[in-house]
Amino acid sequence: MIICEGLVKIYRVAGREVVALQGLELTVEAGEMLGIVGPSGAGKSTLMNVIGGLDRPSAGRVLVEGENLSEFSDAVLDCYRRERIGFLWQIPGRNLIPYLTARENVELPMIVARRPARERRQRAIELLEAVGLAERAKHVPAQLSGGEQQRVAIAIALANRPRLLLADEPTGELDSATARTIYQTFRRLNETLGLTVLIVTHDQNVAPMVDRVVSIRDGRVSTETVSVERREWRDENGEARKDDDPLFSDGSPLSSEELVVVDSTGHLQIPESYREQYRIGGRVRLEAAEEGLLIRPAQMGDKGKERQGG
Repeated sequence: MIICEGLVKIYRVAGREVVALQGLELTVEAGEMLGIVGPSGAGKSTLMNVIGGLDRPSAGRVLVEGENLSEFSDAVLDCYRRERIGFLWQIPGRNLIPYLTARENVELPMIVARRPARERRQRAIELLEAVGLAERAKHVPAQLSGGEQQRVAIAIALANRPRLLLADEPTGELDSATARTIYQTFRRLNETLGLTVLIVTHDQNVAPMVDRVVSIRDGRVSTETVSVERREWRDENGEARKDDDPLFSDGSPLSSEELVVVDSTGHLQIPESYREQYRIGGRVRLEAAEEGLLIRPAQMGDKGKERQGG
């Protein structure tokens, strides 16, 4: 499990401070496949860097499997990055060494971790089979398509058996069909290995591909979208449905529900679509009802009534 509590990250750029994370709160369950979306500059990649141990927060803390990353020494943090986290970057070339074959690329993290040669070779072959590229083991990156390069990169990220995979815009350079193949690979590994997967993306259509989507705006989690049927779908015999495609066989997407996140200080961000549809802005009226708390636009006369009452 990953728990982010009150995360703050401040950078100094050209003599001024830039606040990338502003008290962000987030919990990720073990084995969850989570999408992280939001506009450029929202803090998505900064969050990934902090969780991945590439950066330390200015305030707040990250707990991974109960351990506080801020308490790690540099040496322990190096080991954490090398053996407990798998990274996948947007540009395939950043993940691969161009003059090494696919198998040699997958072996490289294990060489750094000083694994025995026989173990390295066997593990590399197993991983290439897992991502569907066993027959491309002797090919160098230039002989692979963009999607194949990213699948090799996934194998590299898993070389040292991490329990957490962080993918920063992994499909940003790929067409939609190839991107779907990458998401299918993530899902298959998530289910077979119990791998926790965090995916940063600009793709607003990621919801059917993952268990949950969190939207980050201004350095905070603003909303969540949960794919309900992914956990509940069964076939006509009552057996759990295991499709290769993250969509149903008829092409219809999984349904989802959108949740608004209330942080520890009571703040929430209502999605823009709802604000526009219900004309919510500035002052609002809160009403306690049997089904829960209702938020309504303030009536025109509310301000005058408040003055009279005051």
